[in-house]
Amino acid sequence: MWVPEERIKHALPSARAPSVDEARAARWFAPAPLGPRRAHRRTWVPAMVPWRASADGDATPEVVAWYRALARGKPGVLVVEATGIRDVPSGPLLRIGDDRFIPSLRRIVDAVREASGGETLLLIQLIDFLSVRRRPAREVFLARYLDVGERHLAALRERGRPVRDAAEARAALAELDDAALREVLDPREREALDYGARERVTDVHLPHVATLPRVLPQLFVEAARRAEAAGFDGVELHYAHAYTMASFLSATNTRRDGYGGSLGERLRLPGEVLAAVRARLGGRLIVGLRYLADEIIPGGTGVEEAILIGLELARGGADFLSLSRGGKFDDAAQPKVGQAVYPYTGRSGYECMPSYVSDARGPFGRNLDATARIKRALVEDGLATPVVVAGGIHAFDQAEGILARGDADFVAAARQTLADPDWFEKLRLGRGDEVRRCTYTNYCEALDQRHKMVTCKLWDRVALDEPGVVLDETGHRRLVPPAWPR
Repeated sequence: MWVPEERIKHALPSARAPSVDEARAARWFAPAPLGPRRAHRRTWVPAMVPWRASADGDATPEVVAWYRALARGKPGVLVVEATGIRDVPSGPLLRIGDDRFIPSLRRIVDAVREASGGETLLLIQLIDFLSVRRRPAREVFLARYLDVGERHLAALRERGRPVRDAAEARAALAELDDAALREVLDPREREALDYGARERVTDVHLPHVATLPRVLPQLFVEAARRAEAAGFDGVELHYAHAYTMASFLSATNTRRDGYGGSLGERLRLPGEVLAAVRARLGGRLIVGLRYLADEIIPGGTGVEEAILIGLELARGGADFLSLSRGGKFDDAAQPKVGQAVYPYTGRSGYECMPSYVSDARGPFGRNLDATARIKRALVEDGLATPVVVAGGIHAFDQAEGILARGDADFVAAARQTLADPDWFEKLRLGRGDEVRRCTYTNYCEALDQRHKMVTCKLWDRVALDEPGVVLDETGHRRLVPPAWPR
């Protein structure tokens, strides 16, 4: 896991609890328009993947309990985790790629409506992703995954190994030492050996990648239709981090079919997906998106281009822009054999989820400057599209200051909300001294990296004998925080 060279351990800043009257007058707890709906408050819970879905992509009772717990704090907006738009196996992640998923998604909607008293707008984040394989053992890679061709045979013959076919070539390759093997393999093959094979949107030699621009708009449309049928208030199109739509937006997208290269061409598919989904939902549901204010990778999209992206997507009718940063595969750390590469282990991943061990800037609000620049550009262009800021939000005064300066329209918090899903209500009701504050050790992120059910170290081993408590399969960790006595 990448960490800054300075490795400064930052203490949690002090946080002042507002009085009831101050909270009542606060911008953060004031209503605001959001597309065709109106949020009761400007508090926002961004998508977090808790790894609780069934292997078939259904919402399990543990998933429903997770969202019920998040809704008890009555956030203005709650976004359900990244949910796959294809009907393909994807582990314990929610899916929305078939009508059979609608009933289980409706159970989430019903739980949130009940727990929030109808005061929380519920969105679902729609995501597409390409294939990523686990890092193979050397012998497995050579025996099963390497596509041996004439180039490999010729390279071996040059080394005095007169191989006649692929089978003999595999055996000869297995006998090479690591240095010699790496000379025979091309860069993508070395990457597949070292990290696991990963498809890119630029792999247009693969038919299913070449046809993505024709396929994806309808997949997103159908997913949005199912979201409406399940009762959601809207959808958030996932254009961020390491996944398909973000990769089309990225400056690293060099496709030559009109969907890569220049910024206008890179914006083409994201714009078409947005337009198609808006046309299908007909202004009945919120249609917003999440994208990156900065990719934080060499040759990637920086803030200047992110401003232009935001302007074009807002002009295209996005009901909100939610800004994140980093979280790319490009600079991820090498995984262990048998594990998949994780896009939050390099510098870009650190910038997405910085911990209390940081540089002089610290882990709090690192995405604020870039987000504020995008918001200012929208205002200067006469666009009223709401902007959502996230990243190290931990205190009432911090959030109020963001809104007072006009740096964003909604203020989101993931890790602090995980630490205490009731914190919005505690602050709003003048009981801020009861907030359980995140310490930014990234205990939760470490669980996510191992695809374990995500919890918080501040509560997952507390009151394990509480009546009705939901525990993990070991019985040693609770999966939702203790209820707040009101």
